[in-house]
Amino acid sequence: MGVYNLFKLSMLLSLLSDIKLAPSWQSHTNKLLAVPQCDRIECPTYDVVHSGDGYEIRVYNSSMWATTSPIDDISFVAGTRSGFLQLFNYILGKNNYNQPIEMTAPVLTEIVPSDGPFCKSSFIVSFYVPKKNQANPPPAKDITINKWGPTYVAVRQFGGFVTDSMVGVEAAALSTSLSGTIWSDAIKKTHAGEITTVYTVAQYNSPFEFDNRVNEIWFTFDM
Repeated sequence: MGVYNLFKLSMLLSLLSDIKLAPSWQSHTNKLLAVPQCDRIECPTYDVVHSGDGYEIRVYNSSMWATTSPIDDISFVAGTRSGFLQLFNYILGKNNYNQPIEMTAPVLTEIVPSDGPFCKSSFIVSFYVPKKNQANPPPAKDITINKWGPTYVAVRQFGGFVTDSMVGVEAAALSTSLSGTIWSDAIKKTHAGEITTVYTVAQYNSPFEFDNRVNEIWFTFDM
């Protein structure tokens, strides 16, 4: 198996696993860590406009994302697994062009939380489309290609393998860090019509990397 296919498989296994290990590090200083995976595979580009206490404000440049339809489930891990299986088939070439696509990072899972612990949340899983495919990204059944304009994102990093119990805690921590800032006001204004707070989990690592794992919580907003 080639290195490229091995990385694809490892990314799949990472998202299919629910390994409950303690975080290998936490980046809660004023400067978030660079993501080493982005030195090896393509990631979307951004500029850092502010570094705060445990968070960073980025502006992502225009980009394209392949996105699943909403998946209803009580589990973040299960919802992400289901969505990524669709995207994994898409990048292997099961699209209208029969065109394989290079693996990128991160894989995003947008979460619309449920109103209760036994109610289903909604999960939308997205894959960053490489630049060489963005001019004409392959269409596919049940996959939507979304174009982002310049997008503001508040980001908190955390380590370890992402579990169901972890994501809400990390999202709440990001919200606390942002409290009282202009960024918090902008986020509240952007998401004023939502019943529950929508947030996103970004995952970068393969399952074979037990050290220096990098995950992020994202709040997207307008300025």
